[in-house]
Amino acid sequence: TQSTLPLFEPPPRGVIRDATRRYPLYKSDILDGFHPQCLAAILFLFFACLAPAVGFGGLFGTATNGAIGTIEMVSSTAVCGLIYALTSAQPLTIIGSTGPVLAFVACLAQLCERMSLPFLPVYGWTGLWTAGMLMVSSLTSGSNAVKYLTRFTDEIFSVLISFIFAYEASTNIAATFTSPASSFTKALLSLVCASVTYGVAVVLRKFRVSAYLYKPLRKNIANFAPTIGVVTGCLIARWARLTQGVAAAGLPTLAIPATFATTSGRPWLVPLFDLPVWARWGCVVPALMAYVLLYLDQNITVRVVNNPQYKMKKGRTEGNMIDGMHLDLFVISILTALQSLVGLPWLVAATVRSISHVRALSKLDETGKIKGTREQRVTGIGIHALIGACVLFDRPRTILTQVPKSVLMGLFMFLGTSALPGNEMWERMKGLFKERTDKKMEKFVNLPKKVRDKFTIIQLACLAAMLYVKESPIGVLFPVVIALLAPVRFGLEKYGVIEKKYMEVLDADE
Repeated sequence: TQSTLPLFEPPPRGVIRDATRRYPLYKSDILDGFHPQCLAAILFLFFACLAPAVGFGGLFGTATNGAIGTIEMVSSTAVCGLIYALTSAQPLTIIGSTGPVLAFVACLAQLCERMSLPFLPVYGWTGLWTAGMLMVSSLTSGSNAVKYLTRFTDEIFSVLISFIFAYEASTNIAATFTSPASSFTKALLSLVCASVTYGVAVVLRKFRVSAYLYKPLRKNIANFAPTIGVVTGCLIARWARLTQGVAAAGLPTLAIPATFATTSGRPWLVPLFDLPVWARWGCVVPALMAYVLLYLDQNITVRVVNNPQYKMKKGRTEGNMIDGMHLDLFVISILTALQSLVGLPWLVAATVRSISHVRALSKLDETGKIKGTREQRVTGIGIHALIGACVLFDRPRTILTQVPKSVLMGLFMFLGTSALPGNEMWERMKGLFKERTDKKMEKFVNLPKKVRDKFTIIQLACLAAMLYVKESPIGVLFPVVIALLAPVRFGLEKYGVIEKKYMEVLDADE
């Protein structure tokens, strides 16, 4: 069981165990993917993964002075996402770039500038050292340390990432009202397109449990809800542009590079040996921080995906959320090494995209409760193959450059908010303002409200601390704050802040 696993195991026992449990199921992983629900998930997550890739690519380009940009990010997302979907033990996890990784790379670029060192060779050596540490961790079953993490950490981390998605979407739309490059008409149209995309997706997603139409039709409409929302938002923007003209109603659209080449025109292979020998060894220091960041990002997200509430069975021991982590971290270590050699952004499990992927594939009963999940590899393969097509082929790229950014912001808002239902911290946050316990919080009905509220307020304080550090000049230390959540949780119980009998209810994994 999870609790009896040793902290480390002889290499490569954990990786082999994960592989021998999951790879024999490869045929069913393909065949189980041929279902309308999987097609709906591919179309939804295609937009949900491409938009952040393009957005993060632009931010990476600014942070690294063009050394790593949009084409590198989209290429990394397509190729590495495809490899991960084909080889991982938990293929429902979606890998991508994250805010903390971007913050770390930006700090690394600034450090190179201050020390007059070339950025890409430093990035390459840092990535290779990091990959080595991740590989050692995976081969020695270092992910077993995740057993000390609990729902306390999962919930805070999930709410944080959901908040970031929702915040970015809101601020992006709000900025159109103050931007000199935008008129009030365009700003209002952007708000309408984003709101319609979000609203249609939310309303149609709930259609599954309505009384209208036939059950199979309701299910398909609910499955395709985010895609229908995107198409509706695009049609409104197109109608406005055709009737009012580009000058009055032309909205900024998704920017995808027109040719397949590096952003700065540099060679793909990073000149690793342009760096002095002392600096190559010195890269071990930032690599330690990168290792902590990638290790925690990857394993916390996979732990959230493996939550028993999704009732997954393939390659799993009942109640064990660590199953598959060693093989997945091994795959990430190889990908990190390859990305470092050619100057592509490092990718790890992306929380909101992964949760959205799992929820899009959840099988629900008549009351809307999860009764199982479509566990397969086809959706991950399809999502990243489509993203790759946007890089390599003109026609898909031309179509996608017609999609307004405001429509994607509506999808971002949906991504952020749709990951919150079922998160007990979120339900308890709303419970702070309720007099009585509702049905969603029946688990806590026998707990004193003061204890429940105290636990929730402590989680909110941890969330605020994480946001503060992330946005501060010491943002590179963000992974350390995540790592400290586990000691904080055990401290609450040890020092009597929350009694053990109450903690067993508040922090139970099921």
